[in-house]
Amino acid sequence: QVQLVEAGGGLVQAGGSLRLSCAASGSTFRIRAIGWYRQAPGNERELVARIRTGGRINYADSVKGRVTISRDNAKNTVYLQMNDLNPEDTAVYFCNCETYRTNYWGQGTQVTVSS
Repeated sequence: QVQLVEAGGGLVQAGGSLRLSCAASGSTFRIRAIGWYRQAPGNERELVARIRTGGRINYADSVKGRVTISRDNAKNTVYLQMNDLNPEDTAVYFCNCETYRTNYWGQGTQVTVSS
């Protein structure tokens, strides 16, 4: 089992920045990829950014150049630095990790960008 706890969401004006964090605990040695998804009202959940154990990173096209994912292995924490936010980034952001058996999800954190 892996537990994921997110923090850092909130309300920000367009053009602003936020940093989300996701702390993993439990069987973290099983994690092969960890990252962030988001879901806006009426939309499907979509990948924002993901980092694999070997270091490979994937970003959604919609956030490339504005978002950076990073990890602190000593703290079992992954971060999502989001800059130049716009109202289309408003969503609930979920931390996700993949193991060889299953996926785990955090409880989600709301990000709201006002125009």
